[in-house]
Amino acid sequence: MEKIVTFGEILLRLSTERHLRFSQSESYKATYGGGEFNVAVSLANYGMNTEYVTRLPDNELGICAVKEMRKLNVGNQNVLLDGERIGIYFLETGAGTRASNIVYDRAHSAMATLQKGMFNWREILKDATWFHWSGITPALSASAAEACLEAIEIAHEMGITISTDLNYRSKLWKYGKAPKEIMPKMLQYSNIILGDIDTANFMLGTPDVNPNYDDLEALPALYDKLFKVCPNLKYAATTLRYSISASHQRIGGILYDGETVYKASVQDVTPVVDRVGSGDAFMGGLIYGLNEKPFDKQRALNFSVAACCLKHTISGDYNLVTKAEIEKLIEGDFSGKVSR
Repeated sequence: MEKIVTFGEILLRLSTERHLRFSQSESYKATYGGGEFNVAVSLANYGMNTEYVTRLPDNELGICAVKEMRKLNVGNQNVLLDGERIGIYFLETGAGTRASNIVYDRAHSAMATLQKGMFNWREILKDATWFHWSGITPALSASAAEACLEAIEIAHEMGITISTDLNYRSKLWKYGKAPKEIMPKMLQYSNIILGDIDTANFMLGTPDVNPNYDDLEALPALYDKLFKVCPNLKYAATTLRYSISASHQRIGGILYDGETVYKASVQDVTPVVDRVGSGDAFMGGLIYGLNEKPFDKQRALNFSVAACCLKHTISGDYNLVTKAEIEKLIEGDFSGKVSR
């Protein structure tokens, strides 16, 4: 059975309720979340064997985060309880023409102060078939970037499939290094990359190309540039997001295997309950689809897009949907009727 290991920072999420602004809020809803953890939750929901690797403080908040992993059937045997504090993010949920806003409070967190050598990666990955990381971890600090690179290099040496969500966060890259100084040596080992073409070019330090995702004939040449810089790449995927408003999103997707462009039809999602974590839902769907038997690339993409669409209807970071619900959407049932 496949075993998926994901690596990153789980955060305490404090969100305003009822679409209130920060200045109006007298209380916040406390939950947990984080890109790579959200992916693990999706995969666990689909019945896959998952293991989440992170570092948390050995206090009540860190222990509560571990309990959350257990509740969601995510493996937690390699959580390192150490460090000063848990990272926090504050979310002001937008509505209509007012966008959502996020404020991070994760300086000096257990993951931001992570050092190379703190995890025994050969032991952690000994029975893994897949390793997933994102561009969030190397954005936290120079030491976190070094620790992430260590994990990637060992996973590559062990012949494990490596996937990456680029996840560029402009509010995080604050330690004096630009993504193009850090990411290229990490992305060279990736077998699957999820991200916009221009985000990839930005992180790799290559020229922007302003892609037209409707021009399927022109896309291969643009993706091929990414394949050239990342020699281990097998698949490149892009979530197509057309934001009509904070309450109305249009979602599609692209998958390219070095020869053929696969495209999923764009779906309207309205009203949006919570779009945070929707990209992670796409990533989780893609990993599942690329592991599914029998293997079908178009189906893998359709599964990813349907998972992403459904996440917009769920409050919180996690995509708490089943394979059956995704299958129903893939088959064209957008009615939302009560299941009796």
